Amino acid sequence: MRALVQRVRSGAVSVAGEEIARIGRGLVVLLGVGPQDGEAQARYLAEKIATLRIFEDGEGKMNLSLLDVGGEAIVVSQFTLYADTERGRRPSFVRAAPPEQAEPLVARFAELLRAQGVPVQTGRFGAEMQVEIHNDGPVTILIER
Repeated sequence: MRALVQRVRSGAVSVAGEEIARIGRGLVVLLGVGPQDGEAQARYLAEKIATLRIFEDGEGKMNLSLLDVGGEAIVVSQFTLYADTERGRRPSFVRAAPPEQAEPLVARFAELLRAQGVPVQTGRFGAEMQVEIHNDGPVTILIER
């Protein structure tokens, strides 16, 4: 699994002009699933993301986690994180898990993140989404498992 984690002041997801998710301070997690991924990877990433110390404390140091600041998260499925650009001009996505494997694993990851104590909203799997990200910092971190 690959998670592109962006610390945000706010974020939102819309589908066909309808807003389906909105958060204030927190994280937008773009989540890619590979064919080898399963429960263990989802569990690891959920715990890591909930406790990753990327929010500033009173002294301006990245010392606080999403849980520490009472932040929220939006999880958006993002198969393009597995793009292969080695050959040609058009990316290949053969390294991404097929939808029937990825969709339940994205949902499971969101459940596991909620179980860590994080309020979680999600995008809509397979939909054409517009993702609004007000990156704070900017802070963007790629985590793989």
